[in-house]
Amino acid sequence: MNSNIIKIAIVGPESTGKSTMAKWLAKHYHTIWVPEFARGYCENLTADCTWQDEINMFHGQLALEKELAPQANKLLICDTTFITVKIWSEALFGSAPQEVLDELPKQQYDLYLLLNIDMPWQDDPLRNFPTRRAHFMQVWHQELQTLNANYVVVSGMGEERYQNAVKAIDAFTASV
Repeated sequence: MNSNIIKIAIVGPESTGKSTMAKWLAKHYHTIWVPEFARGYCENLTADCTWQDEINMFHGQLALEKELAPQANKLLICDTTFITVKIWSEALFGSAPQEVLDELPKQQYDLYLLLNIDMPWQDDPLRNFPTRRAHFMQVWHQELQTLNANYVVVSGMGEERYQNAVKAIDAFTASV
């Protein structure tokens, strides 16, 4: 990947607007966004998610990012990262695949936007934990702090939320 590309990861618990935010930011910055591989993968599952599915989603997210990165215009906006695989594996199975844990410190993003849980829950067949958003928000904080990641919590509703994300990205890019 082009080392001049700034990688921005949009992360957070379920139903915080990650995909919508990623699309909006990519349009705003005239660049490409990397969709969440797991969403399409899980839409095609005919049974409960397995350990192997988690590993497949890990590899799929990395491959999709690698495939789309050359099309980026200065910024690469990523709708989540494979840290989600670690978080979900631990929630569902009690641990995460070793290859995911090994890759975590190698796949840093320049800036993470952690979307706050201050917006209403939107029901979706792929969402599982409407009552555990605060728990998963804390998990995201812990994961990002463990990685010593550069991150900003983005709050607000509607246009305010988008503008807060833009302010965070603009402040970051002005400092590098």
